[in-house]
Amino acid sequence: MAYVITDDCTMCGTCVDECAVEAISEGEDKYVIDADACVECGACVDACPIEAIIEE
Repeated sequence: MAYVITDDCTMCGTCVDECAVEAISEGEDKYVIDADACVECGACVDACPIEAIIEE
């Protein structure tokens, strides 16, 4: 099960720097995670300072 970034995202970029497989990219109003590329390591979840990344 891949992770998703909620609307709480402030686009700080911390999660992007932590993603080892480059599955996170800039969306319209928030970052988005490519579910097909995500390897579910959880690094982005741990890195997010506002806990805006959850399991889908």
